[in-house]
Amino acid sequence: MATVLITGCSSGIGLETALAFARRGDRVHASMRNPAKADALRERARAEGLDIEVLTLDVTDDTSVTTAVRTVEERHGGIDVLVNNAGVDYTSAVEGASLEQARAVMETNYWGALRTIRAALPAMRARGAGVIVNVSSLAARMWAVPYGGFYTSSKAALGAASEALATEVQPFGIRVLCVEPGAFSSRIHENAAKRQSSGDDPYAADEAWLARFLSRMGEGAADSREAAEGIVAAVENPATPLHTVVGKDAEMALEYMRGVSYEEWLPQFVQQAESFAGPRPAPGARPQE
Repeated sequence: MATVLITGCSSGIGLETALAFARRGDRVHASMRNPAKADALRERARAEGLDIEVLTLDVTDDTSVTTAVRTVEERHGGIDVLVNNAGVDYTSAVEGASLEQARAVMETNYWGALRTIRAALPAMRARGAGVIVNVSSLAARMWAVPYGGFYTSSKAALGAASEALATEVQPFGIRVLCVEPGAFSSRIHENAAKRQSSGDDPYAADEAWLARFLSRMGEGAADSREAAEGIVAAVENPATPLHTVVGKDAEMALEYMRGVSYEEWLPQFVQQAESFAGPRPAPGARPQE
């Protein structure tokens, strides 16, 4: 029986991952910034007879992270599996972005994961064991789509940190995984903060066009349970590679990307988007009413 701490469990992949580890018989601590949003998780756990403890943990707050990690360690002697799943999205053109909001994406998706890692590592090193799972995204392994640069950058940074970390902690018996899900049903993109545009915003029409395309593409997203099962399987198998994609679409996309340059990819991407959302707007066009 492993002691598991997971961040961002109020919905989506985090919620399903908490249930998946609990089904395995593990001691699961499902954390989230606002425990008032834990009703869905509690109801699902109750229906399946699973024992899951909900913890308050805001990955952007040093004290909150330290308190949650120490609580788990004091109760069970340490954390066997840490899953950094908490994440936020922000849709914006690079030029028009609110730098405050852009920094908030990095604060949660990158620094938030590093906070929990740094808090959990001392006890893991002392015990000579542990698994750290950083939930990145297929987006970090592909060309960045327009208006998604801040989310993709944060996930790419998390992947790079995972690589360095894996080598640093391997001598202490600690494994690091960077799991990169494809398109799964999740509220992270549904709840993405969006830049407020004015009537003369030169990017507004183009951004709305892309949003229509991505919305259509998201309609076929796989169930988050598949991603959660992929995370559990990666933890269970000591031979799992550091970078592990989850989802058939992710595997197909990576296969396609091999040997394809950005210059080759861009016109194909635009063509695909136009097939769903209509012709790409002219530069500086006003958004459709």
